[in-house]
Amino acid sequence: MQNNPGAMTIGALAAAADVGVETIRFYQRKGLLSEPARPAGGIRRYGDRDVARLRFVKAAQRLGFSLDEVAELLTLDDGRHCDEARALAEAKLADVNARLAGLRQIERALREMIGACESTRGKVCCPVIVALQSAH
Repeated sequence: MQNNPGAMTIGALAAAADVGVETIRFYQRKGLLSEPARPAGGIRRYGDRDVARLRFVKAAQRLGFSLDEVAELLTLDDGRHCDEARALAEAKLADVNARLAGLRQIERALREMIGACESTRGKVCCPVIVALQSAH
């Protein structure tokens, strides 16, 4: 991808990547995006590679990768580290599966409490409140 250095201001970069200017500055502080040199008396300019990098970061975040994990993935972007990238993706998938299992347990517990509510209508004690009060 051609970089077109000098083509965009930070505001134009933000618009092109569908992020805020403060997001760009934050990513620069975190080392996820380089900060171009400021010409004497001028403003910094960004190019297509910067847009692509921001889109990469946002896509990885949507898949649940933390910014530290995104930074690690960015070090592997030369195409020669597929095994390492796959290992990171496998670890993320294992984490997602563990979270899903936890959410399924929560779903079952809530269904049981809701079911208990329906079977004890008219009684003074609410089964949901009782269950939450007795949970450890």
